Amino acid sequence: MKIDSAKKIAARHLKAGTSRIWIDTNSVDQVLEAATRDEIRALIRRNVIQKIPEKGNSGARFRKRIIQKSKERRRGPGSVKGTKNARDPRKRKWIRTIRAVRSELREMKAEGKVTGSDYRKYYRISKGGKIRSRAQLSAQISQSTPKGEQK
Repeated sequence: MKIDSAKKIAARHLKAGTSRIWIDTNSVDQVLEAATRDEIRALIRRNVIQKIPEKGNSGARFRKRIIQKSKERRRGPGSVKGTKNARDPRKRKWIRTIRAVRSELREMKAEGKVTGSDYRKYYRISKGGKIRSRAQLSAQISQSTPKGEQK
């Protein structure tokens, strides 16, 4: 049997890729003489054919990199892959903004600072994208209310 065929059979039996199969160079002739899968299995049992262990990544280097990133390092322009909107999508930014504005509106309505009709009005305005932050919302509401009147 050819060495490549023996490697394929052994790889399937050992549940590994053919690149991870090691054949003893002193016993190549035995592998060439093997004609069946059973004979290949026998060579595996005799450790003529073995599975090479998987290579892993260094845990120490990984932990060190995580510590560096927690200190905001390794984040320079050379490390940036993808556009600004790929790294922090527009939709995610919009969701953060609109949730904050809507929760602020609900609180204002609950506290009585905004009437039901004004709530609807500012809800629609914020949905249109005119109001982009809680601060802008409160400024807009305080600007529209006359000085002497409190809602």
